[in-house]
Amino acid sequence: MKPSVGRSVHYISYGTPSGEYKPEHRAAIITRVGESDGVVDICVLNPTGMFFNQNVKFGTREGQVHWPERVE
Repeated sequence: MKPSVGRSVHYISYGTPSGEYKPEHRAAIITRVGESDGVVDICVLNPTGMFFNQNVKFGTREGQVHWPERVE
């Protein structure tokens, strides 16, 4: 799939170094598609508020986004 503004993605948050908070999937919305492939700006929707992140890559590691998994 090709990213576009307004599409929903999952953002993988960073955990804390001590491990008290684990990485988690968060809902995010693409706010801008970068000029290089697979880089987007996003608005992450957390239970306690929103934050904005720029130049986020697609992938399966912390600090990256991916398309939501299908749930049946």
